[in-house]
Amino acid sequence: MAWLQRQSAVLTNVASSTSSGVLFYANTKNAVRVITNDSSATLYVCLSFTAASTTNYTYKVAPGAAITIENYGGPISGIWDAANGFARCTEW
Repeated sequence: MAWLQRQSAVLTNVASSTSSGVLFYANTKNAVRVITNDSSATLYVCLSFTAASTTNYTYKVAPGAAITIENYGGPISGIWDAANGFARCTEW
């Protein structure tokens, strides 16, 4: 019975940086991804093959906030306006 099958979540901690970095690599699945900004700095998230910057982004994630991205299998990058803390990333 397919409805009983569960997918395992993959959790990753990405250290904050003032240089753009990968939060999620592209995959062939339309995954559900959750990003929690566990930092006192703002996180700028870019859904694209383009690097994230503080002026080129898709989401602006406040300290302590989280976003959910569904049905997107492309790469996701992020950059902070100060380097402290982590992005807590979950994909399933």
